[in-house]
Amino acid sequence: MDRRARTYRGGLALLLAGGILMTGCSGSGTTSDSGFDRGAGSGGPAGGRQPSGGSAAPQQEDGASRAEDGPARESAAPDYLSTFALDVDTASYGYARRTLGDGQLPAADTVRPEEFVNSFRQGYERPKGNGFAVSVDGARSDAADWSLVRVGLATKAASNTAERPPAALTFVVDISGSMAEPGRLDLAKTSLGILADELRDDDSVSLVTFSEEAETRLPMTRLQGNRAKLRDAIEEMEPADSTNVAAGVERGYGEAVEGHRKGATNRVVLLSDALANTGETGADAILERVGDARKEYGITLFGVGVGSDYGDELMERLTNKGDGNTTYIADETQARKVFVDQLPAHVELRARDAKAEVAFDRRTVQQFELIGYENRKVADEDFRDDGVDGGEVGPGHTVTALYAVRLRKGASGHVATATVRWLDPKTRKAHEETGSVETGAVGGKLWDGAGARLQVTAVAAYFADTLRGGDLPGTPALGELATRARKLASSTEDSAVERLATMIEQADRIRSGGDDEPPGDEGELG
Repeated sequence: MDRRARTYRGGLALLLAGGILMTGCSGSGTTSDSGFDRGAGSGGPAGGRQPSGGSAAPQQEDGASRAEDGPARESAAPDYLSTFALDVDTASYGYARRTLGDGQLPAADTVRPEEFVNSFRQGYERPKGNGFAVSVDGARSDAADWSLVRVGLATKAASNTAERPPAALTFVVDISGSMAEPGRLDLAKTSLGILADELRDDDSVSLVTFSEEAETRLPMTRLQGNRAKLRDAIEEMEPADSTNVAAGVERGYGEAVEGHRKGATNRVVLLSDALANTGETGADAILERVGDARKEYGITLFGVGVGSDYGDELMERLTNKGDGNTTYIADETQARKVFVDQLPAHVELRARDAKAEVAFDRRTVQQFELIGYENRKVADEDFRDDGVDGGEVGPGHTVTALYAVRLRKGASGHVATATVRWLDPKTRKAHEETGSVETGAVGGKLWDGAGARLQVTAVAAYFADTLRGGDLPGTPALGELATRARKLASSTEDSAVERLATMIEQADRIRSGGDDEPPGDEGELG
């Protein structure tokens, strides 16, 4: 049978895994590096969002101590540990921009604060090697005794594209009826057309489409001498029937496995509005058939969301459970940023199965709350279990975790130690970096003395928490947040912060019932 004409409804086992990250470039603190593989230690439940002010921190037990060169793992009470897989998704922020631009508030369950925060540059120091630099800083919020503590993780910038390993990319494109809406399939075609001109001759590309069924439009093909063939396959895509995401992902991973290139970066890119309505429509059902392609072949997944009506939850769960990452594009400017500025240079990985653990010091901390990352929690005892999936991080990227922390009255000294653990993508050797912060580094006022980038981070986090109905201590009203964002946009000369201010103003108008001003223009993702 002609390979280009092959179709099926789901006979292969679903082989889903990995991730590529697409976030902006991003303190006081100290770091130390060690490459080793320690066994998992004891620990309590993972940190994360807690009701009514966060995790309670019990009094220090007699005889407890903290090692000066590492996290307080053995001596810390369970509630003092916060453990999570790294996440560099930005789709939640991009989709919120699209929704607010259309004059509506985003649904609370589509708002993920960590994705708002990770959409902005942070200015962290970069490591000299291929691991992470860890920065920890903070400032006092307007709420009594509460501070914000920022944990920043950064990787070294990407090397020249000519120096990276070749890429083997399988594009899985949704051509269902819902993709006929402007800004969906047309944008996907434009994006792929742009990318066809940016990839190298020694890169390989496969193209799979799906609606009710899945079809291979182009098997894994080396680009040298075949760019016209790829462009023709892209141009032939037209909207069809219903959305069988399961069939598309199955076929895509089947092609990725069959066309796997040893020594190359093997990746699946899913472009869809994720509005599954045929076949297996839930992430759990689809992922029941996940095989071991990630471990056996090192194939990773990247989800690109499109459309004003977007299946955010399905795409998020698919990529999270497959150790993937997501972004969202609403126009050609954003598509060009993702497929031209980021993907060709960033197909490499700096870290696999990356996790973070933040150990708070019971002598100085009374309560803490991790802002976001609810669906990325990891059990504390699994932090050093390298069989437990984490996140994949590429070159030149940053991950930010923001905590609301209530310090004990009169407390002075150590506040927290942050540790990031990851596996080298090539050798699978485990490495760790740590950074710590003292009370003196979080004692200044957030709005009057903290650096501009920390203030931008705070505005983004407070805004996201407000949209999803949270009650973080010290959260300003939307009008005040918008004013602060405008001032920060002026001082940083950052157009992304300017767009954040516009979003907050739009949300404030919608909440107050105002409709005298049109929605703001869309632009590139911050």
